[in-house]
Amino acid sequence: MIGMLKGVVEAVGADEAVIDVNGVGYLVGCASRTLARLEPGQAVTIHVETHVREDAFKLYGFLEDIDRAWFVHLQNIQGVGAKAAFAILDAVPVSEIANAAALGDKSTFDRAKGVGPKLATRIATELKDKAPPQGRSFSIGLAPHAPDAGSGTAASAPAAEPVNGGARDDAVSALINLGYHESLARRAVATVLREAGEAAPLNDVIRLSLKELAP
Repeated sequence: MIGMLKGVVEAVGADEAVIDVNGVGYLVGCASRTLARLEPGQAVTIHVETHVREDAFKLYGFLEDIDRAWFVHLQNIQGVGAKAAFAILDAVPVSEIANAAALGDKSTFDRAKGVGPKLATRIATELKDKAPPQGRSFSIGLAPHAPDAGSGTAASAPAAEPVNGGARDDAVSALINLGYHESLARRAVATVLREAGEAAPLNDVIRLSLKELAP
């Protein structure tokens, strides 16, 4: 199986790109949002999901591993294939997908080309009580190799940490530790983030989520 390609963009097509890795060109299917960020001659690292069937061997590529993880996660739902999963990722950023999944918001998925109301409802319903995917080697939104803190630069205070990626899960984890069910915690955090924005400080999100969960 191929999990990652590191090479140079050789060509970009309507729904695929050729990545040259040491003289071998790999044909990789990509969503429109990914293709728009690729240019011939560009050095890239592509996270790959490999599909092997009796009559086909296909590679699907993503610039971020969390997009790949959601691509796989969405296809666990009946009626969602690679085309529909790509359409959702093109129409909705993964942070919004996570919020919509937690809230069971079908209107978010209905924005994707080719995803009708019936399928959007099924996606929202089935994702509502499921934990979001984490990716292969790191939490949502976190780079696999975080840069070292610069010398002479003060570290950010915990309260100023933006709630995206792993911090979103930190907020959910804090609520679970306080005795709330995971599905309720995720919905509360998603509701707060939708209103306060993804850059809201972690402590504020936990506090507002507790208000959201209050009887």
